[in-house]
Amino acid sequence: MESITEILESVDRQPTTFEEYLDCYANRVGSLINSYIPAGTHPDMDRYLYGPLRAYSDNGGKRHRPLICFAACLAVGGNADLATSAAAAIEHFHTAALIHDDIADDAELRRGEPCLHLTEGLGLAINMGDLALSLVNGTVMRDPALDDATKVRVVTELVEMTRRTVEGQALDIGWARDGRYDITPEDYLEMATHKTAHYSGAVPLAIGAIIGGGSEAEIEALRNYGLDTGLAFQIQDDLLNLVGREESTKKDFRSDVTEGKRTLVVVHALHALEDGDRERLIQLLSSHTRRPEELAEAVALMEKAGSIEYARSYAENLTSIAKNRLNDMLPPSSARDLLESMADWFVNRLR
Repeated sequence: MESITEILESVDRQPTTFEEYLDCYANRVGSLINSYIPAGTHPDMDRYLYGPLRAYSDNGGKRHRPLICFAACLAVGGNADLATSAAAAIEHFHTAALIHDDIADDAELRRGEPCLHLTEGLGLAINMGDLALSLVNGTVMRDPALDDATKVRVVTELVEMTRRTVEGQALDIGWARDGRYDITPEDYLEMATHKTAHYSGAVPLAIGAIIGGGSEAEIEALRNYGLDTGLAFQIQDDLLNLVGREESTKKDFRSDVTEGKRTLVVVHALHALEDGDRERLIQLLSSHTRRPEELAEAVALMEKAGSIEYARSYAENLTSIAKNRLNDMLPPSSARDLLESMADWFVNRLR
């Protein structure tokens, strides 16, 4: 299996934007990541566990989490090869989170394909998500290239990342279960920071910097950058679900309405709409409707409240401030430029 250094150095022209970086390396990094999924000791283990999990991970999207881990390592002057097991661990956690999230949401599509619990059955899908979780810490602890102190620090980061993500997921699911419509924008930001920003931004960047030998100031600067841009990523993901092109989401379009998700758009709309419109939006969110005309009506109410533009502006402001902070804390490099470009990519996916 080729190393990440070999992958990054194999192209004639180095990517200059984050989107080019993802497009250039995602597939090969995905193969590298999936090499950490073992094979079973019995043929039926591959049939019922490892094979479907590997196939699910093969359809792995943009691989932005491992790729930003590598970029952070390079940005502090480190050897990206040393970050491979940690990058794989973070991606395995992402796989587990998606499998379990789709089960909790009763979702139908993920990355344009039927969800794993629909193709393999609920019990096996839960088990595959559990396996992906089990790979997270073990992948790092078995890495002979990392010294023990680094392993302990990285695993501590991964444990905290897992806890925070589960906390955020509990709020997201619990608010929907209990029909809570008293959620404030501050509540949403707390939930999304825990559910998404830590594992989609802050921890991959911090771990890359730790393995790369960055200073404590550099590690925390990258962590904070990841928190801000990771939160913007979640807000933009919510927007994409509502007003993106259906084919571009590669998952259930407007499913956040069907599931009654308390996104920043929804929370803002519930505070901004007049009583009649507010009650109608609550009715639509509570009905679990899949009817396209009712989903469109809910989105129209959010647009009427100015909530779509509010959320978009909030995400863009977050990334603007984050980029300025990053440039103040890290020395100039092509890796830093890619991470700066990442912020723009996170909020321009609707453009």
